[in-house]
Amino acid sequence: VKYGQAIAHVVTMYHHLESHNIPFELEVSVDETDLPTSHHEHVYFASELKRLGVRWVSLAPRFVGQFEKGIDYIGELAKLEADLAGHAAIAKALGPYKLSLHSGSDKFSVYPRIVAVTKGLVHLKTAGTSYLEALRVISNHDTALFKEILDLARDRFEADKKSYHISAVLANVPAASTVSDDALPELLNDNDARQVLHVTFGSALDAFKPRIMDVLDSHEEAHYATLQGHFEKHLEPFGQSSS
Repeated sequence: VKYGQAIAHVVTMYHHLESHNIPFELEVSVDETDLPTSHHEHVYFASELKRLGVRWVSLAPRFVGQFEKGIDYIGELAKLEADLAGHAAIAKALGPYKLSLHSGSDKFSVYPRIVAVTKGLVHLKTAGTSYLEALRVISNHDTALFKEILDLARDRFEADKKSYHISAVLANVPAASTVSDDALPELLNDNDARQVLHVTFGSALDAFKPRIMDVLDSHEEAHYATLQGHFEKHLEPFGQSSS
């Protein structure tokens, strides 16, 4: 009932790709659900895909706890470790294939745990918070623009958050006029502000993209250095894996 149509859709897409006679890798994602993927459901899903002739390189279950945009994991880490260990055992027995960690940005408490249980057979999906790092550069080099982005984000948050599962509280994010220029970069370290800014990126780009790009082009080295540090922080735990 829960996964039958999803399995059929994956099979259809897989055969469509095969029909084009091009190299490809398939990742299967079932993480966008309200309830976690149980270990039994994982076994069913993977077994059915195998029975139907699908080959895939990674699978993203919906793990226990909350994997929200732009902030670290919310939930009991002991329960997550047990959940990860079960999914990793299934992926090894029925594959092996990678476990994929979606909404993976800034989940620093999770990385060493998923690396340990998968022995490094893991895929990290992270990209969105590179926008927040671009805003960090803007907050340091064009405070006027950053304040306009902040106020727009506050105005657009209720509408733009509808396609996301997040816990940010708008009342905890100050209006730009109440924040000193020196304090602006610290907003990028606050969970509520991060999420409000994150989910309104489309509105900000619609309104300010040329100005945003001008600042990033003018401070290209600072932008690249900020991104490098950001991604190194994400990837360093994955370099500790052992076979």
